Amino acid sequence: MGIYLGDTFPNFEANTTEGKIKFHDWLGDSWGILFSHPADYTPVCTTELGTMAQMAAEFEKRKVKLIALSVDSVYDHECWSKDINAYIEKAPEKKLPFPIISDEKRDLAVQFGMLDPAERNKEGLPLTARAVFVIGPDKKMKLSILYPATTGRNFDEILRVVDSLQLTACKKVATPVNWKVGEDCMVLPNISPEEAAQLFPKGYHTKDLPSGKTYMRFTPQP
Repeated sequence: MGIYLGDTFPNFEANTTEGKIKFHDWLGDSWGILFSHPADYTPVCTTELGTMAQMAAEFEKRKVKLIALSVDSVYDHECWSKDINAYIEKAPEKKLPFPIISDEKRDLAVQFGMLDPAERNKEGLPLTARAVFVIGPDKKMKLSILYPATTGRNFDEILRVVDSLQLTACKKVATPVNWKVGEDCMVLPNISPEEAAQLFPKGYHTKDLPSGKTYMRFTPQP
């Protein structure tokens, strides 16, 4: 099982550190990021949740709600949160600035295709992999990345991806390799020169190529 780009994200119900939620109601008209973890009290996961706690304000600026998932209980999540806050040298508070889903029976991990068959816990069960799902206000999956349990994520990249997704959702541009906010974007190939002149009043330039084709068109970020 799994969820694919463009699919409506399941409107699941779950217990979290902020109470029981129904996902679509919780998301409302915001963007959302659901990111999963193999287990509580694990070292890589602690670094990741600590980093997301530190970056939460940046995602909030972009109207993105964050929600984590791990296969332990709400009680364990709450106790683990104190370790996470201590790791980032914050007072050992009970809560983080986002909820953590309790997936004790691994129902969501299975439904969302998050299991890592190469890494197993002491009971021999596959660990939940490090999934990142970006969901739009229309409740559809906009991006998914799946890391193995042994590899921590780069959440600066996730923030960069959100900037690109939100820009390209409302403007007829694409973002090139390693793009960051404020840098040039690319005119979509299906836009004619006449339409491009109307859409991009700052103009655009075309890269000369040996093929003679004019598909590499750059324009200032609209």
